[in-house]
Amino acid sequence: MDFVSVDVETANADMSSICQVGVAAFKDGAVVAEWESLVDPEDYFDPIHVSIHGIREESVIGQPTLPLIVNDLTSRLDGQIVVSHTHFDRVAIQQALGRYDLPPLNCTWLDSARVARRTWSHCSASGYGLRDVCEFLGHDFRHHDALEDAKAAGLILLASSRETGLAVTDWLGRIKEPIDPNAAGSRALTRRGNPDGALSGEVLVFTGSLSMPRREAADLADSLGCQVANGVTKKTTLLVVGDQDVRRLAGRDKSSKHRKAEDLMAAGQRIRVLRETDFQELVNLLGEVDGS
Repeated sequence: MDFVSVDVETANADMSSICQVGVAAFKDGAVVAEWESLVDPEDYFDPIHVSIHGIREESVIGQPTLPLIVNDLTSRLDGQIVVSHTHFDRVAIQQALGRYDLPPLNCTWLDSARVARRTWSHCSASGYGLRDVCEFLGHDFRHHDALEDAKAAGLILLASSRETGLAVTDWLGRIKEPIDPNAAGSRALTRRGNPDGALSGEVLVFTGSLSMPRREAADLADSLGCQVANGVTKKTTLLVVGDQDVRRLAGRDKSSKHRKAEDLMAAGQRIRVLRETDFQELVNLLGEVDGS
């Protein structure tokens, strides 16, 4: 569970007017580094925003502008999975960098609000704000302080992973799927299987982060004859796992589907676990055999 989380506060409604930034680095599920800085936005302070975060114009006198801290910021975020609660912070950073003609960040973003909505049913439609989710989790923090909010976003992700068994990289794919994976919107990912396919009769489930879209993977499995299901059950015979998920050694990092499959395997059920790479090779080989 390695990632960084970030939060910013702004001086006014212009999202580029960042006046505070906070970053927390998480490793193995714990905070290992913190960084926070006030920022001179070179802009006015709206009283409404001041009433929210308490940062005033006089608070940033003598503080660095964004170009003066951009190296500190990018050294912490570039190349990382970066967690923020809602897209506000991502857009604010992007706008602020653009304001100074600075290059964009090179990182992978993960919205902890979308994670929360897919973890706890009462958060699915409302009540997924940072304060609401933290109150539900029993996490007491100083809201609208950038570093405190950054750590809170990270803790939400950790709590969600404990609840669901999904690791950080699993969430990168899960947030692109419907909130309810069994809802009508996700049924397009199920397939009956080509009865003439070489693997007709196999029941296949995908888990983890795949290099191809899930619908494309489902179509390939269908062409082989596999019935494609959303979840692991006693009927499952094949589990295809994203390559990076297979490489994890710690059992706690395996997805809930992977762990359920292993429980069924331990109980005697025949389930074969394949890496996505091996699944793609199987598709290629069977395609050659069929002459397609």
